[in-house]
Amino acid sequence: MHSSKQDLVNYYVGIDVGTASVRAALVDQFGTVVAHADQPIQIWEPQPDYYEQSSDDIWAACCTVTKKIVCGIDAERIRGLGFDATCSLVVVDKQFRPLAVNYEGEHTRNIILWMDHRAASQVARINGTQHSVLSYVGGTMSVEMQPPKLLWIKENLRKSCWEKAGYFFDLPDFLSWKATGVTARELGVCFCLAPPCSSLWNCEWGDPITLILFAHHSLQRLTPGNQILSPGTSVGNGLTPEAAKDLGLPCGIAVAASLIDAHAGGLGIIGGDVKGHNLPCENQPITSRLALICGTSSCHMGISETPIYVPGVWGPYYSAMVPGFWLNEGGQSATGKLIEHVVQGHVAFPELQAKAAASAQSIYTYLNSHLDLIKKSLPVGFLTVDLHVWPDFHGNRSPLADLTLKGMVVGLTLSQGLDDLALIYLATIQAIALGTRHILETMQAAGHRINTLFLCGGLRKNPLFVQMHADITGKPIVLSQEVESVLVGAAILGACASGDFASIQLTGKGAAGTAAARYTATLASLQRHQQTSWPLISLLLHLKKEGGHGENGKNWESCAAKPQA
Repeated sequence: MHSSKQDLVNYYVGIDVGTASVRAALVDQFGTVVAHADQPIQIWEPQPDYYEQSSDDIWAACCTVTKKIVCGIDAERIRGLGFDATCSLVVVDKQFRPLAVNYEGEHTRNIILWMDHRAASQVARINGTQHSVLSYVGGTMSVEMQPPKLLWIKENLRKSCWEKAGYFFDLPDFLSWKATGVTARELGVCFCLAPPCSSLWNCEWGDPITLILFAHHSLQRLTPGNQILSPGTSVGNGLTPEAAKDLGLPCGIAVAASLIDAHAGGLGIIGGDVKGHNLPCENQPITSRLALICGTSSCHMGISETPIYVPGVWGPYYSAMVPGFWLNEGGQSATGKLIEHVVQGHVAFPELQAKAAASAQSIYTYLNSHLDLIKKSLPVGFLTVDLHVWPDFHGNRSPLADLTLKGMVVGLTLSQGLDDLALIYLATIQAIALGTRHILETMQAAGHRINTLFLCGGLRKNPLFVQMHADITGKPIVLSQEVESVLVGAAILGACASGDFASIQLTGKGAAGTAAARYTATLASLQRHQQTSWPLISLLLHLKKEGGHGENGKNWESCAAKPQA
């Protein structure tokens, strides 16, 4: 819906390319979303752990949603455009045509999605070098980063892809190029493309990694011209005539250097006004806040005035999200994806679908209501006192940084009804929150001083998800008045590029909005997790730290997964 107040108001377009959809928002100069739209995008999974997308499909979706949100708006009032996107690898040839990243030679599928784990052996070799540059990624490079994916392409698709490739883009940079025709790269994106840029270009990772991957001709395809821009910097001469026609926007409007989607979410929420909400971060430095972006996966964004090295947590990266501050980024590779997997894979899922539809509710709203019905007089968190989930179904990004870890469930019974589905749904959410606590405590131990969590993304719309994070971390959770914080973050970039605001800090201060709601821990539920779930997690972590063996010499996975007679 469009605002009725359009007179003398400037607008900025933010486009967010997530894992499964593209969204766009028209944001006014006060940080209010006045129109938004979304469009699903395709994901191919040709085999387990292989995930691919299409840059043509994504750009077409960008055009569809942008045309929808600007319909009826005076084009002269649209001042800037900003993109954010997942940290996925886009490959095109020397004429910028899509180039297949698969054995099938399907050129439409020219993106290796961020969550793709095909390069497991390649990342193991990179980490085996134990090079000092790895300290900027928590000591262990993730398979989700671009160097192992590039190495996989070189070793597996040398003739069909590697030798024909003209450019390797991270998806946010691809979108900026598509809009402007300029191949400049954004600073924060470069850290995830090949962290950290300045060290990587000059590092000696030892044979064969450096020589086979980062030879001079390859670097030219990664950062052509070595033009690396800070987020929000205006790119080239703005929107090209062709892109303007595609998007339905005025030719020449400012296009910003893009951001990774989680960084845009952090930018859109971390500066929110909390006055009057009695929060511990009020009148405290912005470094006391953690931005938690929760969607298909979750990212935990903490900033500091000086570099902090956190084991198993990416960074520190200077000015990657907020200019002038160092960024540490923790993460969980599957959160929304994990909840969906657990719920939809349960035998009672058809029953849930039918009952949710009959009551005109989403399946998650219905599950939350069902849990309220069966909890009786106890807090809902007590329902899973005998049911525990280990959430690393897609490996552990932070802080264990172990892609080989698997998920597990402890405490199953023979029940297969709707009650059982509701309980395992709850236990999965609690497991994700326990993972956040593990990341938070690791960051605190390294030197961060965080007292408040700011949450955005699709999962912020689930009150059970938010409350469990408050209960389990013991930290207050802040939700912004503006639900679409990631889109606001993308629009902040466009506003900064337009020149209407002097800096990202000043733009974000006005656009991040005010706190709309706060969640605090339910004392009884917090104590329950302190006494049951967290000791179990701590025991498993201890067994892993001690080499994966318990007192009887059994590895920790088998001890946890198999009941003893």
